[in-house]
Amino acid sequence: MEKIYWTIGEVAAMLGETVPLVRSWAREFSSFVKPRRNAKGNRMFTAPDVEAMKQIHYLVRVKGMTLKGARLQLETDRTAAENRVKVLECLKNIRLRLEEIKKNS
Repeated sequence: MEKIYWTIGEVAAMLGETVPLVRSWAREFSSFVKPRRNAKGNRMFTAPDVEAMKQIHYLVRVKGMTLKGARLQLETDRTAAENRVKVLECLKNIRLRLEEIKKNS
């Protein structure tokens, strides 16, 4: 069964970033990322939030955009970033499978 909510630590681990950076991005891109708060006040990210964070990570870390540039990109043409992130995730999965096949051979 697919998870419904991810903690900020889990999102940071998925992205390979620190929790403070993920928190900062969530504040900076509040029109795209709207984590809910649990009873303790911790941020809980939904699947669309996680996808948006992956797109932000791609634009800022991989493409080297500024936060302002990344926001503008997401506002004007979000599908390009969505597609690119999906392709990169597929390639990562293929690489992991190939490494596993090599290891088991």
